Amino acid sequence: MHEMALCEYVLQVLEEEAGRQGYARVERVRLEVGALSCVEKEALRFSFEAVARGSLAEGALLELRDAPGQGWCGMCEETVTVSSLADPCPRCGGFELTLTRGLGLRIKDLDVV
Repeated sequence: MHEMALCEYVLQVLEEEAGRQGYARVERVRLEVGALSCVEKEALRFSFEAVARGSLAEGALLELRDAPGQGWCGMCEETVTVSSLADPCPRCGGFELTLTRGLGLRIKDLDVV
């Protein structure tokens, strides 16, 4: 389950930033989850709760926001919306897509005290 490793990394970032910015507790974490990231949202929620136990993020509300997949089509030279890693270009049907958005997981913002 790579969601656990992702949550461990998120917590590491939160702790490092707490040291730099001087906050003691995280009350809310908003994550952007890419449509092409292969992240299972329920597994992410479960993992975050488990990883956050005993940390500055214990009990924090986890909000997940979707980020659409996008790619650049080399055939029609357009940016297009992509909903699957195996999708052809929705404009021309070609497979010369370079994925540009929606592949990752990103911390959008936090509520801290």
